[in-house]
Amino acid sequence: MYGNSKDEALKALAARRWRVAGALTVAMLVAYLGFILLVAFNRPLMGHQFVPGLSVGIVLGALTILFAWVLTGVYMSWANRKYDSALDELRR
Repeated sequence: MYGNSKDEALKALAARRWRVAGALTVAMLVAYLGFILLVAFNRPLMGHQFVPGLSVGIVLGALTILFAWVLTGVYMSWANRKYDSALDELRR
């Protein structure tokens, strides 16, 4: 009975990890797909220059990369605070 309880807790923890990873993946895909769709279908907007050599497309591309880093940080923070401590607790 004791082992079954740990198995259920581990399954719940794994499911939570997949939900977090899935949500962050969807967020990144939406951001990236949005950027690609703007490049494909709204060239005048993406080509608009803020200053010579710095267009909306360049800024949005850089923000897309920065967003990936932010999402990675969000996942790392969640994993360090919640996932790792819960996993350590299950190992005891």
